This record gives sequence, C-alpha cells and structure tokens, in this order.
Amino acid sequence: MLSMVVHFHLFFQAPVVLASANDGFFAIFLRRWFTGLDPNLLFLIYLLTILVQAIRLNMLLLELKMFPQSGYTVAMSYILLSGLMTQWCAITPALFANFLLIWLFVKITRLFNQANPKNLLFNIGLIIGTTVLCYHPTAIMIIVVLFSLAIIRPFKLQEWFILLIGIILPYYFLGAGLFLNDQPGSITRFLPNPGLVLPVKVAEPPLIVSSSLILLSLLSGIICWQQFNSRLVIQIRKNWSVMLLMGLILLAVPFIFVDAGIQAAFLCLVPMSAFVSNSFSYPKRLVFPNLLFFLLLGGALYNNWQVLHYNWPVFKF
Repeated sequence: MLSMVVHFHLFFQAPVVLASANDGFFAIFLRRWFTGLDPNLLFLIYLLTILVQAIRLNMLLLELKMFPQSGYTVAMSYILLSGLMTQWCAITPALFANFLLIWLFVKITRLFNQANPKNLLFNIGLIIGTTVLCYHPTAIMIIVVLFSLAIIRPFKLQEWFILLIGIILPYYFLGAGLFLNDQPGSITRFLPNPGLVLPVKVAEPPLIVSSSLILLSLLSGIICWQQFNSRLVIQIRKNWSVMLLMGLILLAVPFIFVDAGIQAAFLCLVPMSAFVSNSFSYPKRLVFPNLLFFLLLGGALYNNWQVLHYNWPVFKF
C-alpha cells in the first residue's frame, strides 16, 4: 500500500527506461528487452523490484541483529526514499544493481566469523567483478570491499590477493571470449568511464526539496545510530561501519562517472535506508518518527505532483 501511494504517478505515467549504452550488461539488456514493453508491465516490474529489494534488505538486517527490535522500518525507509527523486522512479541499471549490492553486503558480513575465508573472499571478488560488468558505476564498490576487508579482518597478504583474483576473473573470461572472436579492442566498452561531472546543471525546487529531506533523514538516522552504537557487540558495530563506508563512497558515484546521472544515486538507497530506519527504530517518543515519516511521504507526493503537472494537462491547475 505504501509503495503504491509513494509511486501513485506511475498509474498515470509508466516508468521510463533510462539506460546508457555504455553502462554495462544491465543497460544493454534493458535497452534491448524493456524498451517498448507494455506500460502496465513496466509498472509491475518496477513495483515488484523495489518491494523485493526493500523486504530482502529488511530481513537481512534483522537476521544480522543490527536493530534492537524486529520491524519493517528498513523496508519502509527504502520505499519512502525511492519516491523522492524523479530519476529514481524509472527502470535503470542501478535499480537492478541493488540486488547485487545487497548480496555483496551479505557476503562481507560473513567474513567476521570465518577462520578460513579464502573461498568466501574469492566469491566476494567474483560478485564485485560481475557487478562492475553489469553496471560500470559500481566499480567504486571495489574501494568499499577493500576497506571492508581491512575493517573486518587483520591484514593477510594472501587474502587480499585472493580477493583481487576474484575481481579480475570476470574480466579475464570476457577478454578471452573477445579475443577468440577477434574483437580484443571491444573490451574498452566494458570498462568504467570515470570523469568529474555535475549530474545536475540547474538545481530546481523539487531537487532541492528532495535533497533536503534526504539529508535531514540521513543525519537524524546517523545521530540515533551513534547514541546506541557503543552498546552493540563488536561484530554488529563492524557491520554498521561497512554500511556507513558503503554509503559515503556511493554518494560520489554521480559525480565521478560520465553519464551516470542522478539515477546512479539509487545505489545509495541500500545504506541510506538502513541508517534512516534508525530514526524510526530507536526514539522512545514517536513525535519525531511520525513527523519524519510524513515529511518523507509529503516529499514523495510532491515529486509525484511535479511529474504529473508537467506531463498531464488535467493536473495543471
């Protein structure tokens, strides 16, 4: 119900497909198979995708005992945040890349209790290498994985080499396949294209409102998390540190990858929704959580109104 309210404009205008041809396999797949699909089917695919991701992330963090009590505040935060940006209400490679980011976070959290993590490290490397091939701006997650390994485990050179081998292996097989087909030069199409860019040229009112709400909710969530972080066991504190690192580094994606755009910032929803949910989970008095909820819901509805106002004449009054 909440997802339908947050994205009610999709009942009038189906989600568009935003995919650059040079963004990886996800973009190629979307441009080939999703362009021209029935609008109702696109709406259903988008809604089911964010619902599955929200519930999966919620259940994962509960299994890791990262919150003092059970609930669906993580899923709720994910849904609310997904409606704050117009570019996030579209079918993009970043939308599907979040499946891989959630899977990657699961693997990283398991490093803490592994006496012999070689197989796990190799699998993490394979996942991140495959993720980069599927969506090039996720190349920045290599930095997250390397720092996470340094946070969770003591330094062992052999473990770092295993991780790097796993990261390189998908590109090795891709290069071998291109070489056998006499196309070795085509591998440049599957490499990230970094460059300092401004994702938005003009800050319009909807963007300012949405960014302010995201910043407010994120800061309040981090403050609540800091107040209770010292009471958590060391493994959970390290999991939160990895999540914080992921959020900080992913924020740079729209600014350091050419043609990534605001839609690439959808990757940030995985760590952001975890921290924003602290604002709903920890406070004993419900005044601020209720106020924050209605502010985020109001921001999502305002974004919906802006979309309908510019695209549907009946809403122009």
